[in-house]
Amino acid sequence: MSKAIIIGGGVIGLFSAYYLHKSGWEVDVLEQGDLSDNCSFGNAGMITPSHFVPLASPGMIEQGIRWMFNSKSPFYVKPSLNAELIGWGLKFVKSATKKHIERSAGGLRDISLLSRELYHEFAKDAAYDFGLTDNGILMLFKSPKVKEEELHMVEKAVNLGLDAQYLTPEECQKLQPNIELDILGAVHYRCDSHMYPNQMMKGLVKYLETEGVRIHRNTEVVKINHDAGKVTSLSTKDKEFTGDAFLISGGSWSPGIAKLAGLNVPLMPGKGYSFMVHNPVKPMTVPSILCEARVAITPMNSSIRFGGTMEIGKINKQININRVKGIVESVPKYFPDFKLPVPEQKDIWFGFRPVSPDGLPYIGMSGKFKNLAIATGHAMIGLALGPATGKLIAEGFNEEKKSMDIGLFSPGRFQ
Repeated sequence: MSKAIIIGGGVIGLFSAYYLHKSGWEVDVLEQGDLSDNCSFGNAGMITPSHFVPLASPGMIEQGIRWMFNSKSPFYVKPSLNAELIGWGLKFVKSATKKHIERSAGGLRDISLLSRELYHEFAKDAAYDFGLTDNGILMLFKSPKVKEEELHMVEKAVNLGLDAQYLTPEECQKLQPNIELDILGAVHYRCDSHMYPNQMMKGLVKYLETEGVRIHRNTEVVKINHDAGKVTSLSTKDKEFTGDAFLISGGSWSPGIAKLAGLNVPLMPGKGYSFMVHNPVKPMTVPSILCEARVAITPMNSSIRFGGTMEIGKINKQININRVKGIVESVPKYFPDFKLPVPEQKDIWFGFRPVSPDGLPYIGMSGKFKNLAIATGHAMIGLALGPATGKLIAEGFNEEKKSMDIGLFSPGRFQ
């Protein structure tokens, strides 16, 4: 039996373990933390074929510059002379073109639809409930400018074969009859789904360990050993792990891990925040994204999760309360019924999304070592793309025909 060693126990690493185990591999997962609260736990829980436009887009640069001067804005790049940030920024600017958007749309659509299908298969196989629901998501907007943008976007979505429809405020209200709306309109992406990520992640860990996948918590890789174009083993502080194939899926920590193998994986952490409101007075059935505010709102069991912001900068444990206030203050502008208090710091979750310079994930073989793959850089859609990424990695290690073309996601595209 062949053995795979996976660095990173987030959703990407765990689903890679799932598909490798299913295809007959012995699997060890090395996770530097304790698996209690990584980036996949606190996100909006959305599976989004609707997100076929990468973060690196022409409008994002202009908008990002304006947001730089607003302490409550949803996007912020902390100015720094850090060489990695400067290099990332230059690549981002170069990537943010109309041509890049057009080239990326089909691939992002395909991998998202594949992942949505695989989530349903996984739910049947694992046989535990993580709230997988196919109600779609609503993109809510308030301004004529954003309405025009969203109408253009829904036209592109339909041309890509996605199930999406523009709704008037009255039509949108029928989908959320219990909640007062103050909007100019919405787009209903019926192709999207959502789940409760905390339950999904905890259940996935339990399922894998029950099936015999070994997950080593608090185990940091300090050295990648290689010989003759192949990785031979991984060293931690007190142990060495040998295997036949290796995967770097360490999320925002992936660049440092890749450097141990002499690889350059351009990536910056994008900090996001979320908080839960339990037993809300007004129940919600369809997840929503507040377009102007860039805030995501997702019903989860009997609670609602509110999340947003993207702070590009070094990994740190500081909570920028103004960013959280920005989320809180934006909600009643769309949902007048929701007068939210600013949560206490202990109730605020934050995590670091791994953001590549062109807004596309890295998925595939490293190029330098024939038995080393990389899967990271999924930014805000890591949870959404977990199963598809894991299956594609397993197909690569098994030298099988891929479920889709992944040339767009080549880990070597910035080498």
